[in-house]
Amino acid sequence: MLQKKTLHQVVLSTGSNLGDRKNYLAKANTLIAQKIGKLLEVSPIYETAAWGGVTHLPFLNQVILVQTHCTPTQILAHCMTIEKQLDRVREQRWDSRTMDIDVLFYDDLVIETPELVVPHPRLHERNFVLLPLNAILPKWQHPILNKNVQQLVAECPDQLPAKIIV
Repeated sequence: MLQKKTLHQVVLSTGSNLGDRKNYLAKANTLIAQKIGKLLEVSPIYETAAWGGVTHLPFLNQVILVQTHCTPTQILAHCMTIEKQLDRVREQRWDSRTMDIDVLFYDDLVIETPELVVPHPRLHERNFVLLPLNAILPKWQHPILNKNVQQLVAECPDQLPAKIIV
């Protein structure tokens, strides 16, 4: 008898501030659907100021809810492969990039390994993550902070501008 695989919900954040940013986001969505799972919800695209002080080129950011059979480790590996396929070069933290994919949530699990921390440890400090996340999952509960996304948006210290472009 075949054992049925468990379906999980993973929330990913994508961002690009080099080249054809919209095209990179679209390609990332296609590759995520091919490698990770079914896209259940896709946020509007937000243009946001760069965060971290290394680059000043604005980003396009999006948040995606994906239904998957993949483990967190498999998802991380797929995300890194997709980034490479989309010309990501890692030189300096918070530098410009064609594609950045972060795992924000995996179901309601808390994961802390050297390779992966979920929920993403700084998501509650960043409008470029919270605003698109709020557009599709305002009631999603942060399993450590015990607050929903709407509450996190209201309390976010980030004052960098962010606006919907698509």
